[in-house]
Parts: sequence; structure tokens; C-alpha cells
Amino acid sequence: MNIAIVGATGNVGRKLIEVLEKKNFPISELFLVASSKSEGKKINYSGKEHTVIALEKFDFSKVKIAFFAAGSLIAEKWAHIAAEKTIVIDNSKFFRKDPEIPLIVPEVNSKELVHVKNKNIIANANCSVIPLVVVLKPLHDLYNVKRIVVSTYQSVSGAGKDAMDELASQTQEFFQNKELKSKYFTKQIAFNAIPHIDSFLEDGYTKEEQKTNDEVKKILDNKIKITSTCVRIPVMVSHSLSVNVEFNKKYNLNEIKNVLSTSPGCKLVDDHKDGGYITPVDAENKFETFISRIREDKSQPNTINLWVVSDNLLKGAALNAVEIAESLLKNDFYGK
Repeated sequence: MNIAIVGATGNVGRKLIEVLEKKNFPISELFLVASSKSEGKKINYSGKEHTVIALEKFDFSKVKIAFFAAGSLIAEKWAHIAAEKTIVIDNSKFFRKDPEIPLIVPEVNSKELVHVKNKNIIANANCSVIPLVVVLKPLHDLYNVKRIVVSTYQSVSGAGKDAMDELASQTQEFFQNKELKSKYFTKQIAFNAIPHIDSFLEDGYTKEEQKTNDEVKKILDNKIKITSTCVRIPVMVSHSLSVNVEFNKKYNLNEIKNVLSTSPGCKLVDDHKDGGYITPVDAENKFETFISRIREDKSQPNTINLWVVSDNLLKGAALNAVEIAESLLKNDFYGK
């Protein structure tokens, strides 16, 4: 089938190209679409150079699926236009709360794709929510999750290329004893941790923390209680999560480890020794969601702690979007 990627020159757009190639996705013709300032650029896919097309000039009737990886403003303006002619899989936050638009993590709720024809748009979940629900789903099936307390430690790539550049430049300037100036973050990001992602709400939480609440409930189960703190850390790629999970039933720790070691999208790395766990660097460029440090919470009945790490540009964005498209193919939803 013919496929389009809107925002093909950005971080997630390029990862989409990479994932489609690695997965050998069945593409007849690939259209790379971006803003007019990127028009004419050349990007390689499967040994062939593709010329970037300006969004304003592209005819979406040429494709069966259009991946949007260009942010909320572009999604707001263009996704409905594209959806009149094709199925849109959008990576931005713009459509996630819309009750008529399915919010999909294929390992968790692919059955919700039956609602794709409501508006011909599918929303990709938040980059830290995706690995969280991938891990929670098999545990919820076993023991029924009652409450989670999650702290996310998110890499700068989640804020875009300019944010990555700021970390790189501040790190260099730090060793040159220069004054560090912050443009894309509210505080110095190099050698620091910033407990603030997205804007603040009236209750003191941030929009990123509210997204975690809203999206876990929509994807997994509206009855689950959630509280979160989202932190930006000086890591280029991969988000980490410290998760405290309370169940409604008694659990067996060995059964939890066994089910997570065989669950779709999950990889257990949990050796109780130096280095027997996954870090953000280890997860970079990997498709799996990694789980480590599984242990009993001795302060609270029916509760465990665990550590989750995932490449936010892959499973947190591009990979999940491609897996949504694969689910469409598998269930014969596309083009109907």
C-alpha cells in the first residue's frame, strides 16, 4: 500500500522511516511530507532517495495510511483534512482525549480499532504512558490493578531536537566553565533534574502528569487510581519509570516475573546483582519495553515496585504507530 509520513524530517518522522524499513512494512510507495522549508530535501528509504513534499501540496487520496509526526498544531489543522481521504495515525497529543477517537497501544487495546471509522483518526499515546500500560496490562489481567504511583524520568528527546541540542551545548559549556543559559527548559538541564514537563495546572500538577492519569484510564481501565510526578533528566534518549503498583488481589512475585518475561513487547532483565538491570542507554534503539528491579513493597499489602525503561522515540512514538498500522492490516480495517 501507499504510505505518507507527515513531519518526515523530524525526530519521530525519521524514526518512523527507520521502523518501517526494519519491519519490512508492505509499502508500494512512500511519500515523505514536511513543511515548505523542508521541501526538496532528500531522505533515503530502502536504498532509494525520496524527495520531501510540502504539506500544502500533498494529495492524501494517494495513500491508505498517513502517519502524522509533526506536533499538535499541524494535527489540529491538517489531520481532519487528511482523514477525509485516508486513515490518520497521529503521534501528537491533540486527539488523545477525544472519546470518539481510539487511543491505541496494540498490546493492550487493539480491539478498540473497530472505532477507527468514527473519524478515520487513531491517536498514539504519550511516550511514557505506552511502556507503562504495556507492562501493566498483563499484571492487570492477573491481579487487577487498584492504584499506581509513577515517577517518570524523561529524556530530552521527548522535547524535540532543539532540546537535545541544548543538553549537548550546555554539557560542553559546563566543562568550559561558561555561564549556562537555558532556552528550551525552565532550568539548566545539563547535570540536573527538572521536576516539570509541560505547563502547570491549577491543582499543582503539570499537563504531562494529567496526561498520564487520563491516558492510562482510557487505554487500560478507568477504575485505576493514579498519581504521578514527571521529571526531565539529562539523558538524550529513553524514558525511565519508577512504578509502584497496588493490586486488588494477593500476588505471587514469581508469577509476575514469569508473565512479564513472556508478555508481548516486554523483556525482563532483573538480576539482583551489579548491572543486572536496564538503563536508558541500554534501551536506546531497542524495540522492547524493559522491566527490572521487581520487588515487594513491604510498606503496603498487595503492592510491588518495578523499574521500566523504553526508547521514547521508538516504542514511545514511531514503533507504536507502526504497530498500530500492522494491527489495522491484521484486522483488515484499512481502506474499508
